[in-house]
Amino acid sequence: MSYRRLISLFLCLMTAWACSQQAQAVRYQGQDFADTIQLGGKPLVLSGIGERAGYGFHGYSAALYMTAKGTTPDEVYAITGPKRMELRITLPYKSIGAQEFIKAINKGVGRNCTEAEKAAVAERVERLNANLALMGDVKKGDLVLIDFVPERGTTLVLNGKQYGDAVPGADLFTAFLKVFLGQRVSDDRLKAGLLGQSTFKGQPT
Repeated sequence: MSYRRLISLFLCLMTAWACSQQAQAVRYQGQDFADTIQLGGKPLVLSGIGERAGYGFHGYSAALYMTAKGTTPDEVYAITGPKRMELRITLPYKSIGAQEFIKAINKGVGRNCTEAEKAAVAERVERLNANLALMGDVKKGDLVLIDFVPERGTTLVLNGKQYGDAVPGADLFTAFLKVFLGQRVSDDRLKAGLLGQSTFKGQPT
């Protein structure tokens, strides 16, 4: 094979690889999200993306990954296996304190879980909140991963560093998801996006 044909074949292969990589990314609000990831030895798919926004500010983009897509809250809760909530901080002008996330979790769990559910997870919610306190403030460009792996529990990772120990229990991660997907949430557009529905921001591409 001639040198020219080798170069031509190489360029064709590189073009095909680049196209395949583009096909694996979902574009939302100027950022690329992988459409599949690996967590806990399992392949996860991107189930939905939304944005936390209000009163003229944009706090973060959120992406939900699971072993299958869910289009209703009950479907999301029922899906088994590893799950990830990925938060990309977009607030442009100041940091977000850990206490803001802690207040949101406490409020969301209080509003959207039954009394029995709250009693069952109360001590573990405190442990998750303690991990958030260890994480501290987050700022624009930070990447927060809240991962659930059945054998380990829920972990909190900021920019590649884990804060605190894993907190066990699928019911805890379900309670956490209800902060975003329950009947009384703080942002209905974020909820719709995480369920794969169209929002005023449009669909991811």
